[in-house]
Amino acid sequence: MDHAAPLILTLQFDERSFAFFDEQRRRYFPPERNFIPAHLTLFHHLPGEHAGTIRQDIEAYASRQHPFTLHVKGLRSLGRGVAYTLESVELAEMRRHLAMQWNDWLKPQDRQNHLPHVTVQNKVAPTAARALLEELSDSFEPFRAEAVGLELWWYRGGPWERVRGFRFTP
Repeated sequence: MDHAAPLILTLQFDERSFAFFDEQRRRYFPPERNFIPAHLTLFHHLPGEHAGTIRQDIEAYASRQHPFTLHVKGLRSLGRGVAYTLESVELAEMRRHLAMQWNDWLKPQDRQNHLPHVTVQNKVAPTAARALLEELSDSFEPFRAEAVGLELWWYRGGPWERVRGFRFTP
């Protein structure tokens, strides 16, 4: 196991919500670049050399956290892609708590204001991204998704490798 590789932490959705986002991603993401399932990234680059501590911290948090509702508020342009925007007080609090715990390890990208989203298209021409944003926005109705856990992944330059999932306490 390459412990120098970074770790990525994502939110785990209920089956219905995951199926929706993943189907959208499979439909709109360029297939030659779509190596990972739909996800909401909480941290992009946690230090692999601290994997044991990070796993313990996540397990401790997840064991006290109940599943919660996320509000899917709309769509946003990524310039060369499109994402669904999500909002949740519980999500913001969870990320803030973990960020404070791991403050000394965070890279600039993970220190920025967190804007929760699920990317369903990326790395396309800006005109294609604008067209999809318009198409999806025309029929968009806000909806709810459920957060049921966290997932930790190794990033070694290619498809992510799942370390393990941490289910919230029902």
